[in-house]
Parts: sequence; C-alpha cells; structure tokens
Amino acid sequence: MSPKSKIGILFGQENTFPQAFIDRVNEKQSAFPAEFVSIDQVEQSVPTDYAVIIDRISQDVPFYKAFLKNAALTGTAVVNNPFWWSADEKFFNNALAVQLGVPVPKTILLPSKERPDDTNHNSFRNLKHMNWDGIFQHIGFPAFMKPHAGGGWKSVYKVDNPDEMFKAYDETGQLVMLYQEAIDFTDYFRCYCIGGKDVRIMPYEPRNPHHLRYAAEMKTTGDAGKKLLATMTDYVLKLNHGLGYDFNTVEFAVRDGIPIAIDFCNPAPDADIHSVGQENFDWVVEAAANMAIERAKKLQKGKDNLTWGTFVRGSVMSQEAVETTPEAKSSKSPKTKEAPKEEKAPKAEKVKEEKPKKSKK
Repeated sequence: MSPKSKIGILFGQENTFPQAFIDRVNEKQSAFPAEFVSIDQVEQSVPTDYAVIIDRISQDVPFYKAFLKNAALTGTAVVNNPFWWSADEKFFNNALAVQLGVPVPKTILLPSKERPDDTNHNSFRNLKHMNWDGIFQHIGFPAFMKPHAGGGWKSVYKVDNPDEMFKAYDETGQLVMLYQEAIDFTDYFRCYCIGGKDVRIMPYEPRNPHHLRYAAEMKTTGDAGKKLLATMTDYVLKLNHGLGYDFNTVEFAVRDGIPIAIDFCNPAPDADIHSVGQENFDWVVEAAANMAIERAKKLQKGKDNLTWGTFVRGSVMSQEAVETTPEAKSSKSPKTKEAPKEEKAPKAEKVKEEKPKKSKK
C-alpha cells in the first residue's frame, strides 16, 4: 500500500462510533481504506501510512499525543490538531470568544489552592491575595467553579454563597480553576461542528441523567426560534474557525433569548449512540466520514496538513507583515558599505558579484 493512503481512527473505551465511522468511510469510497489505527513502533520523524487520523483518546493518553504530533509533523492530517488542542484551555476559549463577539459567562481565573509540586512561597511572589469581595460582587451567586482545562464534568461545583465556595475551593488541590457566573437558562443546546462547516444543533438538558440529556425539546418557537438557531449557527462557526477545531461541540445556555456559549473546548466530544440518540449518531458518523475523505483527497505531500484557527494564522500573518515593513528592514544589521568608486578595482567588483546569499532558515 502506498504511503499516506489510509484513514484511521484512534480511540479508547468507546464502542459505537469508531466502528460505525470505519464502516461508513469504506462504504462511501475505496481509495482510502479506513481502519482502526495500529501502532507497533514510533520512531522520530518516520511517517505513518495514514492520510488522516481521527483522534478520540490522546487527551487521556500522553503516548498517543506524542505519536500524533510525530504523525502530523510528517504530513498526516490529524483531527483535531494535536499541537493546538494540547495548548488550548477553557479560560483562553472564553477570552477569545469575547474577542469574536460571542457572549460568554462572566469568568475569573483562580490560582490553584495548593502549590504545584516543586514550588514554594517564593514561586508566587508576583501573586497578590485574591480580592474575594470584588470577585463575589462581579460574578454573583449562584456560581460555578470548574477546572480551567479539562472536561467530562469533573471537579465542577455549584456554589450559592462564599462559605460554599471556599469549602469547594479547598477540595480542588492543584487544579487551576474558573469561577463563573451561573446562567439561568430557558433553553440549552449542544452543537456539533464538523470540518468547520457542518453544524448540528441539538436540544440538551444538562440537569438530566447522562443517558437522558439529549431527550429534550427546544422551547423557543416561531420567528424567535428561527432567529435563535441562526444566531447559534453563526456563533458555532465563529468559535470553531477562530480556534481551528475540525471536530468539536459547543454548548449554549439561552438567557433572555441570547445564546451564551458555556463550553466549546471538546477535542473528543461524545458521539456514543446510547447518549446522543440514533438520529444525532447517524448525522455525526456521516459528517465525520465526509470530512475524513475530503481531508484525505486534499492531502499535500510534504506539507503541514493540520487545521490552524484564525487566531493562530492571524498572529503568524501579523508577524510576517511586521518583518517585511520598511521599518523592520532598516532595523536589521546594515550591510558593509561599498568602497568609494575611485577605489574600486575589477577584482573587488567580482567579489561583490559573487557574494553568497544569506542561507534560508
């Protein structure tokens, strides 16, 4: 089999989505056979024969994350970009959403209650005591406290007063936490976004048991409902384009008709048939299969085939623009001045013509 000719999925404990994805990709085409990723040796800078790898587990397995970065470096299109999502976290998500014009809850970043390993009080000499009164006044009650990076509703607390907040904070150990206003919502949605273009908006009830959370109905109807759906679609695309996720979910809590983005950092979102339901499952399998096939067909040999969001791409382009301005050019080390014309000799002129060019980095 020729290099970069397969589509693979890397997964862990989930059972329904991986097999359905493989089956659907193989039903739709034969140029890029789909299979479960198989790893027996990982050598630095040695490419895999996968054109595309869908990653469903590396957030929990560091070995897989290192494998995927190596695969991406050698040309594989990894979904999601392992360099980006491992650097991303929920607090940055919220900050970027504000820049993109997407409403999010008021949020404060809290340092870990316990010092990280191998640190002491001198490690925190730049950190003042938290202005708790100001924080409580700004965020209000009730409020949520949750890790600034992570998911799966782990270490999430709802607090109704300062005493409950401090009691919960004492349990968080070395976790850096978010302290966030609670949104009293009338509607709640979870939205798939696949390939930066396909959006599936699903009514969702986070207060239900896990297997019943998708057993919900949209309460906003009529023209208001149509406007709400259009606004959420716009916000979902803005967030995923900004962040650069190929496979993600965005959650919205609707307050006073305004969808407020609650969570949108999910590098391996739930796609199990027993939780999302048959219709949503069929949709995500089809959309993921289409995306993987499209990415395989567009693969560029020897190129970076990852998706980078507009935030990163904009930063790179801005830096390139700065480096090409006249001011930037004039700030570089000056070239050796030419000798006066009357002192030039044929030999010196020849040396000037043969002056080696600067090596490209």
